[in-house]
Formats: sequence, structure tokens, C-alpha cells
Amino acid sequence: MPRPVPIPDEVSKPFWEAANERRLIVQICPPCDLLQFPPESICPQCNSAENLEWSEVSGRGTIDDYVVIHDSRLRLFVEEQPYNVAIIQLEEDPGIQFFSNLPGTPVDEVPVGASVEVIFVEGAAPGQLIPEWRIVH
Repeated sequence: MPRPVPIPDEVSKPFWEAANERRLIVQICPPCDLLQFPPESICPQCNSAENLEWSEVSGRGTIDDYVVIHDSRLRLFVEEQPYNVAIIQLEEDPGIQFFSNLPGTPVDEVPVGASVEVIFVEGAAPGQLIPEWRIVH
């Protein structure tokens, strides 16, 4: 499935660089012990910008829910419809959610509650890996 090209900014650039190294990272605010994703310029709990760091996570999680897209408004996905969009809860913090089309999982056959792990796939731009998720059997 074609993927949109990420446009890293000052805040998200470390995330995309880590993806190219096949590592999944999220921000952490050590004083609050708060993990956050997507990346932000401040901690939503203590409003600190100085304390934010990046932390590598396991890349494991579970499928919380999913939808099937039949009428995508994203030009890159029109030829792929219908396709899954699953909500992945990160093992380290179920409040952190990623979205995935679950490569290799048939449309509308998403096992809610199943364990998943991150994989990194080529994006629409050469040289940029994108995190996706696959079911762990």
C-alpha cells in the first residue's frame, strides 16, 4: 500500500530518524514519568519543554479496534480500498495509540485484542521507513 510522505519538523525529526534505524521511539517527560505520542513541543501534564526526551519502546502492542475504509479521500489510498485501519495500543502505555493498515491482514479480518509488533516499511519517499504493525502469531 502506498504511504504518504512524512514531512518531519523540528519536533518530529528524531522520531523519523529513529524509524530509519528501525527503532520506535516516543517522547517522555521524566519528572512526570509521562510517555507521549505524537511528539509535541511541551509536556501536556507539566507544560515543560526543557524536560522532554526520547525513549525507545518495545514496538509491541495490541489491537484496540479497527475500521475498514471503503471511500478514502486520500489519493494515494484510493486504489487500495477497501483497507483496514487498526488502532494499536502501545504495550508500555495503552494511552499511546498508533494507526496501521496491518500489512498482510485481509480486509475486515482484524482480530481485535491480538498482539502486534512494529515493522518498518518503505514509504512513498525513498529513504524514509514508516512504522506499521503486524499480528504476532
